[in-house]
Amino acid sequence: MPIRAVLWDIDDTLFDYTSADRAGMHDHLAAEGLADRFPTVDQALGRWREITDLNWGRFAAGETDFQGQRRDRVRMFLGAELSDAEADAWFQRYIVHFESAWSLFPDSLAVLDALAADYRQAVLSNSSLRNQDRKLRVLGVRDHFEAVVCAVELGVAKPDAAAFHAACDAMALDPREVAYVGNEPDIDAGGAVAAGLAGVWLDRDGTGGRPELVRITDLGQLPGLLRGDTRFGALSAIG
Repeated sequence: MPIRAVLWDIDDTLFDYTSADRAGMHDHLAAEGLADRFPTVDQALGRWREITDLNWGRFAAGETDFQGQRRDRVRMFLGAELSDAEADAWFQRYIVHFESAWSLFPDSLAVLDALAADYRQAVLSNSSLRNQDRKLRVLGVRDHFEAVVCAVELGVAKPDAAAFHAACDAMALDPREVAYVGNEPDIDAGGAVAAGLAGVWLDRDGTGGRPELVRITDLGQLPGLLRGDTRFGALSAIG
């Protein structure tokens, strides 16, 4: 069954989340008078990401809601008992700094344009529709996607097969007609394959070591891979 659509991850796939996250944290710590709390920005960011992963796991397990996990991230990061309003305000100030650093990867727009004539395109993200739809609009690429499907609204997140199937349903396509592209080997590519889609791991750092996955190191390699079709044949990596 030929591939008719590309389903995309956003963060650290099309959007340079890591760079924006670092720049945003740097500016936010300075603005909040917290620059001296951590030896380096990278250590602060490492702690923030550790807390984020912990609380996102709680959200995914149904132990808290989306806003609740945000508030708890702030409280844990600061080590302070904040009211909901105080935590919301702190997080919103952080978001302002984070958003000021938003940008696509240099190869993102070119590949979206290159695929537009031959493939339908949509998004499946482990975030909220409000966040990701706005992000795509700010970045100027929302019109490339016929659907944006997000975990918060679905109530299920990648790598659960139900999340991938919901995105395929949004396009009225069989999973075998859809390729999923993302930067996480297990959550994205591995999860997609287990759900019956064609999974593509975008390994920008050249980490390698996962021969069972189809791997590219640059989005410029994706059109040729897709057009070679036959569900990528015996290829396990490009680049």
